Amino acid sequence: MMKTDTILENLNPEQHAAVTADKGHVLVLAGAGSGKTRVLVHRIAWLLTEQCESPHAILAVTFTNKAAAEMRHRLEELVDFAGQRMWLGTFHSLAHRMLRIHWQEAHLSENFQILDSEDQLRLVRRMIKELNLDEKQWPAKQAQWFINGKKEEGFRSHHIEPQGDPAARTLLRIYQAYEVHCQKNSLVDFTELLLRCHELLLENSHLLAHYQQRFNYILVDEFQDTNSLQYAWLRLLAGENAWVMVVGDDDQSIYGWRGAKVENIQQFCQHFTDTKVIRLEQNYRSTKVILDAANHVINHNQGRLGKVLWTELREGEAISVYNAYNEVDEARFITARIQQAALQGMPNTDIAILYRSNVQSRTLEEALLQAGISYRIYGGLRFYDRAEIKDALAYVRLVYNPHDDQAFERAVQTPPRGIGDKTMELIRENARNQQISLWLATKELIDSQNMTSRVTNVLTHFYGLITAMQGEASTMELHETLDMIIARSGLIPHFQQERGEKGQVRIENLSELVDAARLFVYDADDEFPIMAAFLAHAALESGERQSSDDNAVQLMTLHSAKGLEFPLVFMCGMEEGLFPHYMCLGDPRQIEEERRLCYVGMTRARRKLFLTYAESRRLHGNETRNRPSRFLKELPPDCYEEVRLRSKTIKTVSPLKRMAVESRDENEEGLMLGQRVYHQLFGEGLILAFEGDGAHKRVQVRFDKQGTKWLVATFAKLVPI
Repeated sequence: MMKTDTILENLNPEQHAAVTADKGHVLVLAGAGSGKTRVLVHRIAWLLTEQCESPHAILAVTFTNKAAAEMRHRLEELVDFAGQRMWLGTFHSLAHRMLRIHWQEAHLSENFQILDSEDQLRLVRRMIKELNLDEKQWPAKQAQWFINGKKEEGFRSHHIEPQGDPAARTLLRIYQAYEVHCQKNSLVDFTELLLRCHELLLENSHLLAHYQQRFNYILVDEFQDTNSLQYAWLRLLAGENAWVMVVGDDDQSIYGWRGAKVENIQQFCQHFTDTKVIRLEQNYRSTKVILDAANHVINHNQGRLGKVLWTELREGEAISVYNAYNEVDEARFITARIQQAALQGMPNTDIAILYRSNVQSRTLEEALLQAGISYRIYGGLRFYDRAEIKDALAYVRLVYNPHDDQAFERAVQTPPRGIGDKTMELIRENARNQQISLWLATKELIDSQNMTSRVTNVLTHFYGLITAMQGEASTMELHETLDMIIARSGLIPHFQQERGEKGQVRIENLSELVDAARLFVYDADDEFPIMAAFLAHAALESGERQSSDDNAVQLMTLHSAKGLEFPLVFMCGMEEGLFPHYMCLGDPRQIEEERRLCYVGMTRARRKLFLTYAESRRLHGNETRNRPSRFLKELPPDCYEEVRLRSKTIKTVSPLKRMAVESRDENEEGLMLGQRVYHQLFGEGLILAFEGDGAHKRVQVRFDKQGTKWLVATFAKLVPI
């Protein structure tokens, strides 16, 4: 074991108080960058050494396998102990461990199997078919969401009363059938792990007594992210004997959409009497100006437990707020600032671009690619690598070239059309035997009339759908073609089955794909048709172009950024309806969660923070003009400055007195971003962007009837309207 003074070395007074707290319940309010993992690890080391507790007597719970591994590694560096003897892990892994030990009492077979999310979805779909329900009316995703949601609240199917609601009755039937099948075959999904474990303890008093006597100390990380079932399980294990220490931050509770209850941390002191509250408010990450601004914003939330971050670091640069004309201008500004940072010696790995929705990444990716800046999508996929984009493009490729076998294979499966594996193998065999495409093989099978009427009908419907779309596409503009194909394919209702934000994001990405086609710059001198050029553009920007350079800018959603930090951070899309998200605007509780998300984003920045918003933004197929985000208005005036771009000079002006910008980026020809202009050949349009200098300067214009084009500024002879 390590000496006590080594364990307590370099702890600040509040960290020291948390690590060495006497027996009792403790709530550690750990602000962003305040060293919460350090406190948890050192607390366990303190218990093992100074308190002489056995590893058997400690239960430590966290949310991710990565966090659990990091805690175990740090602990092994501090003290000499057999890590496997301690119950340290995620909620799922600890529940699984308990069920493996007590499988008989849990009414499971010794070799019970765990269903991952995809396995569970397939089983739910099977139950729907066995109940003779139409999956178009009763989507498997919706039923899966219903089942998991009820389990997270602790409800078995026999606990639920549909109360005359026909939809609820049907979902309950699916839940009942699923439950019977899982019990019969000893199958356990992720949510079931904890529910079954909770029931195991409730129904077996001797086991509950055993574990309540065994665990003298229970420590929980990221407590603000616990849901109802997780908290109930913890309270049950704690009983009257265990001392519970929870570490978390109500200001960083950002997962309400997936069941997290911020009320758990807010009400902890009511549930565990005589709780000692310790606030970790010293931040070791960010400058004073960033922390002051973040504190000011989060203070607009009601019912907070109260905490003010401070630092001994320098004051730091003011936060920069940039009002872009549109999303293209926003992306170019961010790219230019990244290039400027590189000239000053900052590596790309020190830079992060954060956004509220994945749909925002496409414009940013294109600007970074054009500037030759390496980047990576953290915790997600690049725009053209996302499944829903590949699904849509498969239909586009098939309409453009029906003999594209890879596109055929993907399109025929999503959304499901009743064309199963046996039918597909029949099509493939016919294609191999005759050395023809899957498309032609399908047509021959339809004409042969050698299949069942059901198979013939589904193949005929799919073949007819693609043929009809080919006819419509022949008279349409590029973006109109994509819009039509996405609408006719059935992808939108298919993704609407994914309840919550995930399905909505997929649908938003499909709208963004249409916008990408609308803004696609097509060189009329190309030998390829515009559709071929666009598909080539999409292919080149997908997987193989993912940066393998270790020195890459990180792009990520604000949710993905939690727990990370970067010297330079850009938070973009700071507009009402985008951030806070439009789905949250009518609900004060959701607005507060959005504000917590803003607080999380701001406190990712160590040295410099940029906040950007656009006057005009094209999203979901529409161009909108949103007000600046309320979170910008909540910034203290002495913490930020507004940045303006005029010609080639970057200027800063006094703090905002109003959230509007009057002028924009005027150039030598007297043209400005956002200006309406007339061209002798292409007609009227709107200026989107400028590029280059002198004789090589180009201007991007979105013409009302001719689409978006790049023109050489000196020869375009654009006339302001």
